[in-house]
Amino acid sequence: MVTTSVLLIEDDPMVREVNRQFIERVEGFKVIGMCSNGEEGFKSIVELKPDLVLMDIFMPKQDGIETLRKIRKENIPVDVITITAANDMQTIQQILHLGVYDYIMKPFTFERVQQTLKNFLRFKRMSLGVQDVSQKELDEMIHHFREGDKIKESTLDDIVDLPKGFNRSTLEKVLNYIKQTEQGSSADEVATNIGVARVTARRYLDFLEKQKLIKVDVHYGGIGRPINQYFI
Repeated sequence: MVTTSVLLIEDDPMVREVNRQFIERVEGFKVIGMCSNGEEGFKSIVELKPDLVLMDIFMPKQDGIETLRKIRKENIPVDVITITAANDMQTIQQILHLGVYDYIMKPFTFERVQQTLKNFLRFKRMSLGVQDVSQKELDEMIHHFREGDKIKESTLDDIVDLPKGFNRSTLEKVLNYIKQTEQGSSADEVATNIGVARVTARRYLDFLEKQKLIKVDVHYGGIGRPINQYFI
């Protein structure tokens, strides 16, 4: 997996360290620098060229809003997520108008930061190498990631990292086959129709079920062991 480089701009050393630990707990992200104010942060953005900046708003010397304005004025191609205690609508609107990827309010949880970073990674993966998009594709890239569980009903985009030995192409084939079967399918049927071993099909089906992308129902028909039927 390609690592996303992150620059942290936060004046409180304790919060800065918490942010660093949270970011590096999410696979695919690496903090390459930390700054204590916007002035120092802007210089580091120019020098280090990070993929992503996590920035506070209330800072000495140069606050986050002024730093964002400088980033946009210089057309620096970097994404910014603000993590701030500012909760007044005037400040929020100013920041959103300057094109931040997300706005996280203090105090925050690891889960909130993790979800934003995973969303960011999916967005970047989908947009990689893309020249033109349809309205539907753009809606999926921008809006659907923020609808939480709704996306999990029908797409693999929420899954950034696969278990060891798993293949994304095979996972897509399994999910697509289940989507086409209105009454559900067993592991045997999936294996036969997509050309994999039954044990392989079962592993992928169980994984999809744990991710809440499919459901499982146990059928007790006839003699013999019960059969798991998987469906959307």
